[in-house]
Amino acid sequence: MTLFRLDASIRVEGSASREIADIVEQEWLAAHPGDRVERRHVGVDVIPATAWSAAVTAAYVPAESRTPEQAEAVALATTLVDELLAADAILFAVPLYNYGVSQHIKTYFDLILTDPRAKESARMLAGKPVVLATVRGGAYGEGTPRHGWDHSTPYLRRVLGDIWAADLTVVEREFTLVGVVPDLDSFAGLAAEMHQGALEAAREAGRALGGLARV
Repeated sequence: MTLFRLDASIRVEGSASREIADIVEQEWLAAHPGDRVERRHVGVDVIPATAWSAAVTAAYVPAESRTPEQAEAVALATTLVDELLAADAILFAVPLYNYGVSQHIKTYFDLILTDPRAKESARMLAGKPVVLATVRGGAYGEGTPRHGWDHSTPYLRRVLGDIWAADLTVVEREFTLVGVVPDLDSFAGLAAEMHQGALEAAREAGRALGGLARV
């Protein structure tokens, strides 16, 4: 079996989203020792920002008449979709940046959506287990001053769950900037509770992904 893992953080060391995703991956590997984990890190090995427009315009040009950039963009979109379709389970680790979806993950999704297999009617991940690990530096829950400011998680739910019809589990952690931003020091206790809750949720999601969910 194969797990496909995508990371979107611009950090490798000290990434909060990677911490959660690592736990999910470890639980999956515990159920599938020796099986493969295919990886893509769009926060570090970025997809060119021009790839989406090149792939869009390529759709209106015969294949033999496409520019090298258009041909490369279409080929990359095909590869990205192939990675998702070939996997038995999928893990996305995506932080909230500046209240929205980072340019890296948005370019990734935009490019994939140029492929006919990824359109809404195709439901290309129908029933496939997908875990989304997402983190936020502040607090955005109901009743907080910035409730509704998270424009990343709803977007990801729409694409992964509604358009692609994945069997989606979301693991979330907030207040990751507590201990980094002095103005948030008073929330240290709450942040610690949220951190531990997210780690346990990651373990449960990983067990479920690997078929080890407790009944």
